[in-house]
Amino acid sequence: MMVPAVLLLLAAVTAVAAPRLLARADWPDREPVVALWVWQCVVAAVLLCCALSMTLSAAGAWQALRGHLFAPAPRGVVDAYALGAAGPWAAATAVALALGAAWSAAMLVREVARARARRRLRRAELLVRAPLLPGEHAGGGRLVVLEGERPDAWWLPGAPPRLVVTTAALRRLEGRRLDAVLAHEQGHARARHDWLLHCSSALASGFPQVPVFAAFRDEMHRLVELAADDTASRRHGRLTTALALVELNEDRGVFGPLPAHQAEVPRRVHRLLAPRDRLSTARRLRLTAAAALVPVVPLLVAFVPGLRALGS
Repeated sequence: MMVPAVLLLLAAVTAVAAPRLLARADWPDREPVVALWVWQCVVAAVLLCCALSMTLSAAGAWQALRGHLFAPAPRGVVDAYALGAAGPWAAATAVALALGAAWSAAMLVREVARARARRRLRRAELLVRAPLLPGEHAGGGRLVVLEGERPDAWWLPGAPPRLVVTTAALRRLEGRRLDAVLAHEQGHARARHDWLLHCSSALASGFPQVPVFAAFRDEMHRLVELAADDTASRRHGRLTTALALVELNEDRGVFGPLPAHQAEVPRRVHRLLAPRDRLSTARRLRLTAAAALVPVVPLLVAFVPGLRALGS
């Protein structure tokens, strides 16, 4: 009955080591899409460890569940896990992990519900500020122009999605710079970055004492912006995208002496103006494949005893 404990230990090691390794790496800013994938695989591995540990602990604590879970398996497979020797901690572990899973699901539902409420409110405000013209229906057109004194542009997910830009942005941004801003927002939409932000925020708010989830949320917010910047720069050039970022944000006090939480835009501009070489294709593929193997490790830990019993 050591497998559930090993899985929990693996979850703890992954949750501690992976963020530190990624924080020391020099490539995530150069390859934000790969970094997004790596972070998702790390968090998936941690959650998978907990789910498998919960399942095996519950099987060790309750005979009825064990019978259903291992019904098609030979007797030797059941004996390999030593589920009958589970101590009193098995039930407590299973219940604690099940409560954690239920809490995670509740936090995700709450985050999605809040996001939908915010979208409904913003859509209602949008309809007030930009009412439909005679003969125009709500599902038509994806671009909405708003009267506004502050240059701004954002993507509003939903059905139908909307790309909103203010008249101040239209006046300030010309030609390809405006196109770069719109391409940035469209990059968010195509990659469905809103779902990454929802999931990371749900985990971080549900488990504020778990550093890996807080780091996951912070990195998602940062990396999705870098990925969208790269989408815009590939179409319209790095200089054009950097100038568009400057013109869009120069009235918001984010340049010059500023708090750390406002320094992200200047860092993004510097990254566009002084780009570092991308990783080679081979190294990107190696990182992607290695990250995909991280969630496989808990599966191997969970299934190796049974597979070994079948092979003997």
